[in-house]
Amino acid sequence: MTEYPIIVFTAFLILGYGLFSRLAEKSVVTAPMVFVVVGIIVSLLPIQLLQEGAKAPAVKILAEVTLMLVLFVDATTLNLKKLIQERRLPMRLLGIGLPITMVVGALIAIPLFPDEGHWVLLLMALILSPTDAALGQAVVTSPKVPEKIRQTINVESGLNDGIALPPILICIAILSGSSGEKMDVAYWLTFIGKQFVFGPVVGGIVGWLGGKLVDLSSRRGWINHTFQQLTSLALAIIAFTLAESVHGNGFIAVFFAGMLLGTQTESIRERMREFGEAESQVMILFIFLLFGMLLVPLSFPFWDWRAFVYALLSLTVIRMVPVAISLIGTGLSQPTVWFIGWFGPRGIASVLYLLMTFLQLGREGYERMISVITLTVMLSIFLHGITAVPFSKLFREERTNP
Repeated sequence: MTEYPIIVFTAFLILGYGLFSRLAEKSVVTAPMVFVVVGIIVSLLPIQLLQEGAKAPAVKILAEVTLMLVLFVDATTLNLKKLIQERRLPMRLLGIGLPITMVVGALIAIPLFPDEGHWVLLLMALILSPTDAALGQAVVTSPKVPEKIRQTINVESGLNDGIALPPILICIAILSGSSGEKMDVAYWLTFIGKQFVFGPVVGGIVGWLGGKLVDLSSRRGWINHTFQQLTSLALAIIAFTLAESVHGNGFIAVFFAGMLLGTQTESIRERMREFGEAESQVMILFIFLLFGMLLVPLSFPFWDWRAFVYALLSLTVIRMVPVAISLIGTGLSQPTVWFIGWFGPRGIASVLYLLMTFLQLGREGYERMISVITLTVMLSIFLHGITAVPFSKLFREERTNP
């Protein structure tokens, strides 16, 4: 382990922050803020990982496993029956607000960055469309915020990363093939069929069958609590591997495995979810550390006024206006609508999708896209983190009229 000092350093950092984590919950300081700032400071040191950059094998493995766990855990938190019963607000945000955000994000980027290709700008808008409720944790945990609003923000954050994944993959595939390789209609039909049919089918079967097997083993007293928890990671990896082996998309498979998890025993689902959340949280914090160490220094030279304008627009107009449009007719007060719109932070999903894009497309020719996404996420980490506690305290339940 001493051969990888960054891992040991991260362990000390997690322990140090963890000792004061309950105090931090009452302040404007969040874990992502701390890890990003420390990562930026560490970037000034001579570390082997920094020399290898985001292409380092360890980064690729960590990013893929983290994305698998995030997608799986997010999907397992989805209660389909409850979502159907209380679907109005989340479905409006996901079915109306999210697509508008993607389109508006691309349209605003085109005049701001006229030298960039339209597919690159669309990919940038897509990567910045998922939200991360964890960056404003006080919002989804504060009793001052009505439960319905908290649940709406949480459900939207849990599902929009999975919804954004297919169009992101299509953009990456198009950009990957833009080097001159001929790809006709038959190629794209085959690609879409393999990626977006095999992935969900394989993932759904793994999740449903795996959950049923865990339920059966639990009823017969064959499996203990520890291995009930471990099955979340096991099912995610199995779904990913099997889908990739038949040329389906592994990440989509993982999301469907979590969404169609076959276990009906709530205590087992809770154990699997808790383990997945704990494990993914460790890796997410490491990703934020790497974000500060690798992506921020890489992007800094490309931050000009256009990058700042787009980043601020992404966090405000591009997010908040589509949310306001999607919530027309819901009876929510105007302050509540803007509250939901503001708390759409860009966080771990955007970082992981950016790393996935970086690893597949490389850096050359995509410096502008990488730098804008990095700046947007960094501003979101601090702006949403700082405003989460005070805005939650200012929120009044009487402002809502569900």
